[in-house]
Amino acid sequence: QLQLVESGGGSVQAVGSLRLSCAAYGYTYRIHCMAWFRQVPGKEREGVAAIDCDGPTSYADTVTGRFTISQANAKTILYLQMTSLKPEDTAMYYCAARNFGVEAPWTEVGSYNYWGQGTQVTVSS
Repeated sequence: QLQLVESGGGSVQAVGSLRLSCAAYGYTYRIHCMAWFRQVPGKEREGVAAIDCDGPTSYADTVTGRFTISQANAKTILYLQMTSLKPEDTAMYYCAARNFGVEAPWTEVGSYNYWGQGTQVTVSS
């Protein structure tokens, strides 16, 4: 099995920065690509950024130019560097991983095989 554990969330003022981390444990050789999603209560989970899913990196329009996704240690650690944060970035952020052989847009929630427990990001104005 594969376990994903996020960290790095917290509270920050607008235009501030945060870096989220996601550590992968277990059968990491199964991972084809990884992504960050976010969700606010009452809304659907939405894709924020992905790496190696649809090209080297992919970003939601709302975060392009402000967020950067990266990996380390042979896909065992995933990062999301968030800058110029806005109150509308407030959400629970989830790390996700997809196995080899899955063909779907990176934003498709159901195409991911593994999910972390989430880390809360709160941006105040």
